[in-house]
Amino acid sequence: MKHSVVEMSQRNTQVSVPFLLSSRGYGFLWHNPAVGKAIFAKNFTQWQADASRQVDYWITAGDSPAEITERYASVTGTVPMMPEYGLGFWQCRLRYWNQEQVLDVAREYKRRGLPLDVIVVDFFHWPKMGDFRFDSEFFPDPKAMVDELKEMGVELMVSVWPQIALTSENYEEMRQLGLLVRAEKGNQVTMQFPEDSTFYDATNPRARAYVWEKCRKNYYDIGVRIFWLDEAEPEYGVCDFDNYRYHLGNASRVSNIYPQLYARGFYEGMEREGQKNIVNLIRCAWAGSQRYGALVWSGDIDSTWVDFRCQICAGLNISLAGIPWWTTDIGGFSGGDPKDLAFQELLVRWFQFGTFCPVMRLHGDRIPSKMIYNKSGNKVMHTGADNEIWSFGEENYQILRKYLLFRETMRPYVRQLMQEAHKTGAPVMRTMFYQFPEDAQCWELIDQYCFGPDVVVAPVTQPGAVERQVYLPAGCAWISLHDGARFEGGQTVNASAPLETIPVFLREGSHEEWIKAI
Repeated sequence: MKHSVVEMSQRNTQVSVPFLLSSRGYGFLWHNPAVGKAIFAKNFTQWQADASRQVDYWITAGDSPAEITERYASVTGTVPMMPEYGLGFWQCRLRYWNQEQVLDVAREYKRRGLPLDVIVVDFFHWPKMGDFRFDSEFFPDPKAMVDELKEMGVELMVSVWPQIALTSENYEEMRQLGLLVRAEKGNQVTMQFPEDSTFYDATNPRARAYVWEKCRKNYYDIGVRIFWLDEAEPEYGVCDFDNYRYHLGNASRVSNIYPQLYARGFYEGMEREGQKNIVNLIRCAWAGSQRYGALVWSGDIDSTWVDFRCQICAGLNISLAGIPWWTTDIGGFSGGDPKDLAFQELLVRWFQFGTFCPVMRLHGDRIPSKMIYNKSGNKVMHTGADNEIWSFGEENYQILRKYLLFRETMRPYVRQLMQEAHKTGAPVMRTMFYQFPEDAQCWELIDQYCFGPDVVVAPVTQPGAVERQVYLPAGCAWISLHDGARFEGGQTVNASAPLETIPVFLREGSHEEWIKAI
C-alpha cells in the first residue's frame, strides 16, 4: 500500500471502503463518505476529503489481523447468515431476454444432474429504465416462471437499476416528489445510457421506500427473493461530483455512502416482509454495507488474464475491509468468445478460482452478441452468446462439471465459514497473513490465499501454465487436494497444474475426504 495514492470515490470496478489494516497492529476507518483520496507516502499517510463538515475517524488495535477485523466488524456490523442458496452455484449471462429462455437453461441444468441454486434475469427485462417491472411482451407470466424455478430448487435473482429514464412511467411522479438526484447546474440528466435518465436518490428515505414499494409489488410479491442492485455507484455520465445534489447534501461531501443506502433500502424492505438471511448482489459498497446483506462483485471487468489476476487482490482487499461476501464475474464481463480456444482456457482457470470464492457465479457478455427486437420492430438491449457450463466445448465441460460438483462437496465447509462471518466478521476469503500472521513470508504473498482456515488456494493466472509455485505456511503439514501428497509447512513447492487442476492444499487432518471427491 505504501508509495500509492488511492482515490476515494465509487466507480464501476472501484469500490471505496476507507478502512486500513496495518501490519503494525492497528485498523483505521476514515469515517467520511466524501469524495477524496488517501496518500500512502514513504514517510507519511494523509487522508483527504474534497468537501466535509467534520473530520471523523476511528482507530482500533489488536495482536493479529483477525482481532482487528473482528473489532472493526463489532462497530460497523456483520453480514446476516448466508441463505442456503448462497452456498452453491449461480448462473448468469448478459442476458436471458425472455421467460422461456430462463426456464430452458434451468431445465437443462436439472436434466444434466447439475446443481444450480440461483439463475439471473439481467437488465432491460423492463419496458423502460425505472419502470421496475417485467416487460409483458418477453415475460408474459413471471409468477409462473418463478414458481417453476422454485419447484426445481432454483431461486430467481432480478436486476434492478437506480436509473429513471425521462420516459419511464415513474419519472414524473418521482420528480415531483423530490426523489431524484438533481444537478446543481444545467440539464437534469445524469446519464444517457441508453437514453436520457437520472438516478433515484438513495440517500432519501422516502425515495428508498418508493423504489422498494415498486419492487415489492412487481417482483417480491411473485416470489423473487434476491435482487441484483446494479449501477450502485451510481455511474454518472460525467463524474463531476460537485454538480450533483442529494437529500443528504452535495455529492462531493456524501456520495460514497450511496451504495450502502441503496442496499439498505432493499434490505429493510425485505426485512419488513419477514424475510431472514437476506443477500442482494451489488456493484459497490461503503463501510457497513455488509450489515445490509451486500454481496459485492468487482464490476464490469474485461475477459483478460490481467483482469483475472487482479481479482485475487480485489477479493482479498474487500474481505479485509469488513465485507466477507464477494464474487467475481467468472470469465470476466466484457468479451470472450465461447468458441475461442484461448478464451476457453481463461474461462476454465477463472471457474476453478470461482469455486473457492465466497459466492460462485458465472456471468459475462459473451461474443458474438445478437440484437433483439420487440414486436413493434424496435431494438431492445442485445443478448450475448451462450454462457452456460456446456458452452465451452465438451472437454472443458467435464472440467467445469467436476468443480461445480466439488463446490457441492464443500457446501458444509462453506456454510461453516458463512456462520463465522455472520458471528464475528471473519472473511471467507483470507489473505495468507490473516490466517498465518506469525509467518513473515505470508505477508508478502498476493497471488494465493486461504479459503477459510484449512485451505490454501493458488490460482493459475498465466496462459499456458501447467505448474506454479505455492508457499505452504509454517506450523503444520499440508496435503495436496489432487493427489494426496504430503508436504511440511514453511516451504515453497512447485505444484503441478495441468488445465484440469488448480493447486489447492488442505491443512493436515482436515477435509481429507475431499481428495476422493475431486
